[in-house]
Amino acid sequence: MKNVQELIRQLDAQVDRGESFEVVLESAVRGTHQLDPRFDWTGVYELYPDNILRLGPFVGSPTDHVFIGVGTGVCGTAVAERRNLNIPDVRRITNYLACSTETRSELVILIRTGDVIHAQIDIDSHQVAAFDEAAVNQVQAVADWLARRYEARAASDARH
Repeated sequence: MKNVQELIRQLDAQVDRGESFEVVLESAVRGTHQLDPRFDWTGVYELYPDNILRLGPFVGSPTDHVFIGVGTGVCGTAVAERRNLNIPDVRRITNYLACSTETRSELVILIRTGDVIHAQIDIDSHQVAAFDEAAVNQVQAVADWLARRYEARAASDARH
């Protein structure tokens, strides 16, 4: 298990070495997953212009939820409401999309720059109320770091 500052240093080093956005994103997901033993599934869903979230790199059991519409489930609701969601018990959510029957709590942290939502970090846990303030703050730090990488990628794409 590592701490978030160590993870961000490793990610900065990858960027400095010129590793691709995709490789760095994969490392960010794997590193985030290792931040807390309560994180049973960790992934990134990227928001596309058609208002569909598409699953990117993830750690954990495969999921059928590769595409999620904005407003659907916890992930889609977070985007629709433009806010992070920390759901202590998913069994109490009527529009919950179950990735696993073992999931009890879910955390969605938006990767955003101002009003622009690039993606989100989605984490499931088999424990009820798994995401305390410390866990949320760690994931938020990774999301904030990734937002700068998404911005840099968009700027680079605009120049080419």
